[in-house]
Amino acid sequence: MVKVASLFLASMAFLAAHSLAADADADFKNEVLTLHREYRARYGANPLTWSDDLYPATLEWANACSPQHSQPKSQYGEVMYSGDESYVTFAKGMEAWMDEASRYDYINPGFSGATGEFTQVVWKATTQVACAMVSCPARRKFRDALKNIVCHYYPPGNIYNQFRDNVGYPVQEAAQP
Repeated sequence: MVKVASLFLASMAFLAAHSLAADADADFKNEVLTLHREYRARYGANPLTWSDDLYPATLEWANACSPQHSQPKSQYGEVMYSGDESYVTFAKGMEAWMDEASRYDYINPGFSGATGEFTQVVWKATTQVACAMVSCPARRKFRDALKNIVCHYYPPGNIYNQFRDNVGYPVQEAAQP
């Protein structure tokens, strides 16, 4: 009887965890939108809205646990971050993407693999986002379990010949009284 009860409880916990993953919870959505708003404002970009339409593809790709981007020429932009499950948070992913700003060439604006996540996050023409953060089991490629973050953006950024208009210089913060 104890084995049956334990199996039942384990099954319920598994189902609860996976049913929550089918739709991003309100706290996660709020964190995503808040951090995007704060970071985008530093570059003169407007806040984003959450896209329920983008979320299924975002979650699907996050669950693939792939180190590669999903589709090079898709209808949405994409940023990714992954690392040790005990260390990775959404805030750390945002910090990593925004750290690319120090390598962006404002004199010769354009795409670079070293700054592509940053430019997508702050792309002014983008209005919608959906993100997913999932745990990936240890496999042959990675010895330890990982946490994987994927965000999709619409309209997509990193459009050739549109960087000058869509990636703003850092906005000067007002002096504190």
